[in-house]
Amino acid sequence: MGRIRPDPVLVQAVIAGALSFAHLHDLAAAAGQDGWKAWAYPISVDLLLVAAWRRLRNDGSSRLAWCWFLIALVASLGANLVTAGFLDLRHPPAWLRFGIAGWPALAFLGGTLLAHTRSAAEAADPVPPVDVTPVPAPVPAAEPADDPTELHAVDLPAAEPPAEPSQPAPAPAPVPAALVAHARKVADEHRARTGEKIDTDTLLARLGVPPQLAESIAAQLI
Repeated sequence: MGRIRPDPVLVQAVIAGALSFAHLHDLAAAAGQDGWKAWAYPISVDLLLVAAWRRLRNDGSSRLAWCWFLIALVASLGANLVTAGFLDLRHPPAWLRFGIAGWPALAFLGGTLLAHTRSAAEAADPVPPVDVTPVPAPVPAAEPADDPTELHAVDLPAAEPPAEPSQPAPAPAPVPAALVAHARKVADEHRARTGEKIDTDTLLARLGVPPQLAESIAAQLI
């Protein structure tokens, strides 16, 4: 089993982070932020410092990342210096209380801008717009001139459909003999009165029968 060798750089980073964390906690507690709030201040400062450094490392140098990196660095370094005895933390000045009280809003603004502002590479390479210009329809190629040596099919008129066979005329309806006899009597009276042969319309009016039946009766009176 291999021996575990501690990394001096990592050990130094842990010691420096713990001291800075404690100084920020002491400063926040001296400014009136007691309880869990005093522990939240060093976490907020260190997270903003890491977020700004990550933005600088991944997206390259930018004024936004450098601005918030320096703000977080000044907050961390200032806490280390203030707790060294330069100020009486038992009676902190008003500007120190004001800065500690306004830090959460400032840190929230910085974290939001670092997370949601586009980098310089993204701004320099925007998404190309979609071309919605309609494509013109292709122009059909001109047909070659007729070659007299080639044989062309002669356009023949379309054949007409065969005519349907004519249906035979319906047979005349059978007429009862009594109706024929009555019609003959009406026809004789008409001839005696007018001297003319009775026509189909008059026979139709006198008998009151359908037109087809009147024609059948008139055919039998000839």
